[in-house]
Amino acid sequence: MTENSALDILKNAILLEKRGKAFYRTAAKQSSNSDVAAFFQTMADEEVRHVEILSKQFKIFKASGKFSAPDTSKTGSVSEQVLTPDVKSRIAAADFEAAAISAAMLMEERTILLYSKRGEESTDPEEKKLYLWLADWETEHLEFLAAIDQEIKEQIWNDNRFWPS
Repeated sequence: MTENSALDILKNAILLEKRGKAFYRTAAKQSSNSDVAAFFQTMADEEVRHVEILSKQFKIFKASGKFSAPDTSKTGSVSEQVLTPDVKSRIAAADFEAAAISAAMLMEERTILLYSKRGEESTDPEEKKLYLWLADWETEHLEFLAAIDQEIKEQIWNDNRFWPS
């Protein structure tokens, strides 16, 4: 891979993460419930960690032409800790938050696609490790969001009696 394409991928990845951070922070600020706001803020904080990791990789690669993947033994995700059943039900009850979950899922899917593709294409073991690890981390985010989305759907179906008799 040429240096420019590796740097371009890193720049695009950083941009995606910064957009995610901005999105989640906006959702946190606009949420009317403090627990729901805390969930979105936690998601924003995780995007900040991704920006830090990718920015460090950018500097390392620009200086050396090589990747140096971070410790990938854990993601440090705290989303599970703030995503309680009560928070899920409050998200389901609020139109803005429910719409934000749907939009966030699309954003996470796009990021996973970028990271997975780059991880699969890379011949550099450290780069491969970095992107596949990030794809897994983003997949955790998507799984949390998908679980909330499913609960929202079921609540709407129950409220509107959409279930078959």
